[in-house]
Amino acid sequence: MRALVISGGGSKGAFAGGVAQFLMENEHLKYDLFIGTSTGSLLISHLALQKIEKIKEIYTSVNQNNIFSNCPFVSHKKHGVETIGIHHFNVLKNFYKGSKTFGESHNLLKLIKKSVTIDEFNELKNGPKDIVVTVSNLSLNQVEYKSINDFTYDEFCEWIWISCNYTPFMSLAKKDGCEYADGGLGSMVPIEEAIKRGATTIDAIILQTEITHINRMPSKNVFSLLTNMFAFMLDRIEHQNIRIGKFVANHNKAIINFYYTPTVLTTNSLIFDKEKMKIWWQSGFNYAKFKSTESNQIEVK
Repeated sequence: MRALVISGGGSKGAFAGGVAQFLMENEHLKYDLFIGTSTGSLLISHLALQKIEKIKEIYTSVNQNNIFSNCPFVSHKKHGVETIGIHHFNVLKNFYKGSKTFGESHNLLKLIKKSVTIDEFNELKNGPKDIVVTVSNLSLNQVEYKSINDFTYDEFCEWIWISCNYTPFMSLAKKDGCEYADGGLGSMVPIEEAIKRGATTIDAIILQTEITHINRMPSKNVFSLLTNMFAFMLDRIEHQNIRIGKFVANHNKAIINFYYTPTVLTTNSLIFDKEKMKIWWQSGFNYAKFKSTESNQIEVK
């Protein structure tokens, strides 16, 4: 069984889309299992449907308003570096309404339902492929994996949305008496889960460089401090997931092919710039092509 695993990474998901496009269209790889976290969860339904141009159009045209119904920050660019500041009015408005988070992301749920139709959902559910998204259950302190086979259309769209909710900047969801948030808080790269579900070959797209190349800028305000802290924690979770994934793969004689970003794409993946995301999509495609060519040359030697 072959699985495609896509890590979390916000706007950097455009890079993953480019990699997946090359693997599926140029390498003609067929996947039995698609499993994603956060932005990876947004990609996998369309990839499984082979509707790559459709998801490419979505990723390269999206902006902040498509994601946030109440955006808690504003972005500034100074000396070529993009930083975020607090949108005080929106944050206060959210707190006044009794919200537990700085911002809300209900527009993203609308986008998901607009992008994945009921007919497409039924095609996937009735097909042989398994589509799985990762969520974090904060109430039970555990990571959960939600398969398309177990839910209705509305329920599965909600699980995709929940997988992407980067709290406390985005919505905190409550389902079945539990509070849920971004799957990346528990499992950024769900390689272990793919192997548990029977995968023997895994193509894992990691939306991070293999080796740390940056020193983060000093925090300018509470939001930049929070994003830096979360980035640090998610990096640690990601490295741990990869180490565990390699160990489990070795124990089960599974093969993992890693696709890291070759350069640092952005230091703030909550900024959705459609022009940059177009470049990142093409960059992902070109990187996968280069890696494939390099691999073929090694085999020839």
